[in-house]
Amino acid sequence: MGVAAHPLLTFEHTYAEALPELSRPWRAATFPAPRLLAVNEGLAQELGLDADALATPEGVGLLTGAEVPEGVQPVAQAYSGHQFGAFSPQLGDGRALLLGEVLDGEGRRRDVHLKGSGRTPFARGGDGKAAVGPMLREFVVSEAMHALGIPTTRSLAVIATGETVVRDALLPGAILVRVAASHLRVGTFQYAAVHHGPEVVRRLADYAIARHHPDLADADNPYLALLERVLDRQAALVARWMLVGFIHGVMNTDNMTISGETIDYGPCAFLEAYDPEAVFSSIDHGGRYAYGNQPAIAQWDLARLAEALLPLIDGKQEAAIERATDVLRAFPDRYGRAWRAGMVAKLGLAEEPPDDGALFDDLLGQLQERGLDWTAFFRDLAGSLRGDALALLETWTPRWRAELQAQGRDPLVAAEQMDRVNPIYIPRNERVEEALAAATGGDLEPVQRLVQVVTDPFVARAGLERYAEPASAAFAGNFRTFCGT
Repeated sequence: MGVAAHPLLTFEHTYAEALPELSRPWRAATFPAPRLLAVNEGLAQELGLDADALATPEGVGLLTGAEVPEGVQPVAQAYSGHQFGAFSPQLGDGRALLLGEVLDGEGRRRDVHLKGSGRTPFARGGDGKAAVGPMLREFVVSEAMHALGIPTTRSLAVIATGETVVRDALLPGAILVRVAASHLRVGTFQYAAVHHGPEVVRRLADYAIARHHPDLADADNPYLALLERVLDRQAALVARWMLVGFIHGVMNTDNMTISGETIDYGPCAFLEAYDPEAVFSSIDHGGRYAYGNQPAIAQWDLARLAEALLPLIDGKQEAAIERATDVLRAFPDRYGRAWRAGMVAKLGLAEEPPDDGALFDDLLGQLQERGLDWTAFFRDLAGSLRGDALALLETWTPRWRAELQAQGRDPLVAAEQMDRVNPIYIPRNERVEEALAAATGGDLEPVQRLVQVVTDPFVARAGLERYAEPASAAFAGNFRTFCGT
């Protein structure tokens, strides 16, 4: 295993070495005037980095990929993907590079990845660059997700490149430095299956097991066990998205990780008025990735992973399909259990009510009928247990209170539990957009302030009321997100 030392980080390249067929060695573009815009001091500390050193010319050179030591070989990763249901056999890192892998302070292997670092062999006609706004969006939202306890890739830094990129307008360019448990995706397995066949899929699966799920190596059928483990993690992940009102916006198979982390914060948004059909992505014309569709889409994506793994699961195709299908059928139950457990906590209960989900279902129906804000409702509900005079669903609220009493829940204890899991601050879409607009114009203070707010999401603080308010009607009626490519 190759190891390359840099004054700031020591890199390894186990993925590129184990699976050379699935990446291309490549170098980042050079940029005229790179400078650090944002740095994640907590994550830097986890990686054993001095955050101040990242702002030096040496640090910026590393974070842009321009100055890597001998032995560090960045690669552009190859993968396929179903994009809005249509299969693309070759996608890959068109504007990104895996700089290398590092071991953090707890000995966990983590990818250091550059986004917006220039064209690669997978660029598909794009310029390989990125703009300040979308890169800061990923910084803000991924760190908010981490603070909410949701598994996610994370953002180490955003660097202005000193270039202008051409989109619908001329925009300042930037690079995001992303840290992940790995960048193995369902699309990685699809690429291996389509371009190289079962033996490379086997090597990829063995690598994924060794890196993320080493206990599965001793399973009777490690590859079926891998499918089941990824399904478990994705069911739990999507349940957490739904519980906080997160809408990914582009759940293509190349955006589903084997580790169970959220990846790619392009056209993402957060639900405000509860609506299962909510769509904010400008490219999701048919609503395929609407808020309420996310669990079913996750199961669909996992079926594509199963297809790639079939030759490893059983030598007889019919038997392999039957065994994989049995695993896939378990998704709704496992997702449902995770979601219901989350709802129990959000409502301050000790256990599920004995009503076959009626209390939960009726709540969703009334929230949708009245267009109530998803995030604010649960905080207000906890406030009502403390005596706040609030008008909250006249017919449903007494049923909920009766269930709390039946379970022997002290109202104040229940309210405290609710406040520990129901955020008061999320990356409200209007606040995010105004902060990114300011940053694009050169003012970083609103983004810095927003990061401070959303990375401490559960404790109300004086002076931050506007960060907890739903969007204005004028904004909400026209809001769309864009992938930024």
